Amino acid sequence: MVVHFPEAAISMVNITQTPDRLVPRKPRMFIPGLPAHIVQRGNNRQPIFFEQDDYATYLSFLAEAIDRYDCALHAYVLMTNHVHLLITPDGEQAISRTMQYIGRYYVPYINNKYERSGTLWEGRFKASIIDSDTYLLACYRYIEMNPVRAEMVAEPADYPWSSHACNAFSREDALVTAHPRYLSLGTTARDCAANYQRLFIEQGEPLQLDEIRLHTQSGTPLGDQRFRQKIEDALSVPTGQVSRGRPEKGI
Repeated sequence: MVVHFPEAAISMVNITQTPDRLVPRKPRMFIPGLPAHIVQRGNNRQPIFFEQDDYATYLSFLAEAIDRYDCALHAYVLMTNHVHLLITPDGEQAISRTMQYIGRYYVPYINNKYERSGTLWEGRFKASIIDSDTYLLACYRYIEMNPVRAEMVAEPADYPWSSHACNAFSREDALVTAHPRYLSLGTTARDCAANYQRLFIEQGEPLQLDEIRLHTQSGTPLGDQRFRQKIEDALSVPTGQVSRGRPEKGI
């Protein structure tokens, strides 16, 4: 599949104001039509969901946000203290506005409900553009296997707050839009779901899992050098390098 990179399509926040000086922040890089893996975590790794209604409420705000800002959601999982989303934006600001919208309504909901105050999130959400040809299905699997890796359930199908039932068993989920790479798994919805299930027989190579974690932490595109170079050429912005230290656990 040939990926076409639109011109001048970047979402970035470069500067944050402090009392003493302007501190540069790493720019956000989103390209309309290219999927991105998003992770948002609770402050100090504290819970962001406390009761079943909280998960449902978050999903309702997520549904409103992706509809309002023209994002396609392909996979998701809501863990106790963080969320993973696999999103393709239709506009350069779409992902940032989607996450801002969710925070604008979900944080007050939690604070009012539990009589708390202050921030809910641990800084800015983390994000990495994903090369659809080589890593997209691995990212689908990585997201939906989170509850299994956390030893919360034995199988991803046992966890209710994820896209797995939709992607693997064709269960209706109004939040989910199938990515063309997912649709290439078969000629019918049943075939796609059956072949998708086969991806979960193995959890994936440890190196591949570490790559997803590292690129998400660093905010760098996940793909080969050619993919990263195309993004740099399209945006006229260096994508940076991934630190090869120990990946953060639990992402």
